[in-house]
Amino acid sequence: MHARTRYEPRDEYTRYWQEHYKSEPYFDAKYQWEDFDPAFQYAYDKRAEFPDRDYDDVEASLEAGWQKARGKSRLAWEQAKRAVRSGWHAIERALPGDADRDGL
Repeated sequence: MHARTRYEPRDEYTRYWQEHYKSEPYFDAKYQWEDFDPAFQYAYDKRAEFPDRDYDDVEASLEAGWQKARGKSRLAWEQAKRAVRSGWHAIERALPGDADRDGL
């Protein structure tokens, strides 16, 4: 079980990204929400699976699992990883205390 964040329940997290993904620097208009959503959901699931790990420490594992997790998303890992990273860090920022140990 992961620590409760402002993104509980999951639909609040999903709603946030659905409203904001187009303003992210990696957004590419040739892709739609249906392409990005699996990346954000993957971040949500994996952050819960690795609650005490930094993104950089698990990126290789995330890359290895993306092909299966992506479902019908048209994003290859090179395109999806920035969305996954954004989702991962959004959860860290929402956790109480200094979950990502960055001193902030």
